[in-house]
This record gives sequence, C-alpha cells and structure tokens, in this order.
Amino acid sequence: YKLPVGLLRVGDPADFIIVDNLKDFNVQQTFIDGVCVAERGQSLLPFLPPAPINRFYLQPITSESLQIAASATPGKIRVIEAMEGQLVTRELILPAKVVNGKLVSDTGNDILKLVVINRYEPAPIPAIAFVKGFGLKRGAIASTVAHDCHNIIAAGVSDEDIARAVNLLVASQGGISVVDATNERVLPLPVAGLMSDQEGSWVAGEYALLDRMAKELGSELAAPFMTLSFMALLVIPDLKLSDKGLFSGQSFSFTGLEVTE
Repeated sequence: YKLPVGLLRVGDPADFIIVDNLKDFNVQQTFIDGVCVAERGQSLLPFLPPAPINRFYLQPITSESLQIAASATPGKIRVIEAMEGQLVTRELILPAKVVNGKLVSDTGNDILKLVVINRYEPAPIPAIAFVKGFGLKRGAIASTVAHDCHNIIAAGVSDEDIARAVNLLVASQGGISVVDATNERVLPLPVAGLMSDQEGSWVAGEYALLDRMAKELGSELAAPFMTLSFMALLVIPDLKLSDKGLFSGQSFSFTGLEVTE
C-alpha cells in the first residue's frame, strides 16, 4: 500500500506503540505524532464534549394557555385510555368534568388533562385532550421524548402543575420532568431533546428518581414515562394526541374532543 509506516525514521509519522514483550504484545503506551496519547489502557487525550445538537424554540407557557372552554351544553368527551404495557390505546366516551366553564381533570375517575405542544415553534397553541390510566392524584409529568415528532407531551392534575412541568423542559431545552405542589425535578436531555450528554450511570440514577416520583404521585404504571411517550404516536391506534389535535387510528382522521349526542 506504500504507506509511510512501519519504521521509526526521519520523515515518517511518529505514530507507534510500546509493548512490554514481543510474545504477548501487551500495549503499554501509544504515541501519535510523537505525543503519548494513551498509557496502560487509559486515554490521555483531553475530553472535549461536542456542542449538543438541538432544535428547541418553545418559550415558557402560562397555565391560562392550557385552559379549554366547555361547550354551552357540556356532556361527554373522548378520552384516551392508556393500558399497562401496551402501545395501543382505546377511545372512551366519558362524562366531562366542568369547573367554571372549563373542562378539567377528574382524578376521582382517573382522567387527567393531556397536553402536546410543538417545541419547534416559539408560541404554538397547545393541543389538549384527556387521558385515563396514569393514576396521578396530584402533580404532573412531562417529556420531550414523544414519538415520533418528539414535541413536549405532559399529563397532570392541574393546569398550573402541567405548566410548571413544561416550563422545566423549556428551561433545560428538553428532558423529562415531574412536579407536585412542593417538589420538582428534571432530567435534561440537551441532545435533540432525546439524549443526555452525561455519564450513563448518572442518567440511569436520575431517571430512577423521576420514575419513583411519578409513582409517588399515584401512578401505578410500570413505566409511566414510557407510556406517556407513545400517547402522541398517531400511527398506533386507537386514539392519540398530536400537536394538531386528537387523531383516531380507526378512521385515520382528526376528531373532536367533545362528543355531541
């Protein structure tokens, strides 16, 4: 191949290794351009983390932006039923809970407000629906891991808690968050809102804390954040929520929240 390697002589690249013997060839040191870059199995090169690649333009939201007015004669609403260990959901038609003219969560019947917000725009209109099966009695959870568009998705008891959980993700430019009345925690995911730039063991520990906090809020799901991440995946039926609204996997079309009888 006529490569200028194999000898230590003037004019050749000073790239070579030092071994402890000529039988086992256990590498003791590695040199590149005459500089020792590794010794006894450990790199000596400085760690230069690359700048995270991300697209995140959403600005902080208010709880008022998550309010949804009930119709003049509120009756029933479409509700996404999340099921343990399943990517598919069911479409339920259930009575709406209305407070001061607004559709709200009904924790007594395990119905929580579900929100999807386009994170690639600074001030989009939130898409709002309701979900059953998460079991939260207080607080909210949110994530930018939301297949396949990976917008922000959040579920919670009150608009205030949902807004707090979302704004933690806005501040960290992506991640996973949990809030209740007195506590909040976020795992930043600065790489595309999907991955961390920290050590894997640290990320695993932080995720375990978030998972435990979500379950302390009342969720009995084995993996509440995993389940949440698929509530916006429209191609898996039956009913999902995108940033454009509720989508029926049966009719393969968008559908309304309130049901007129």
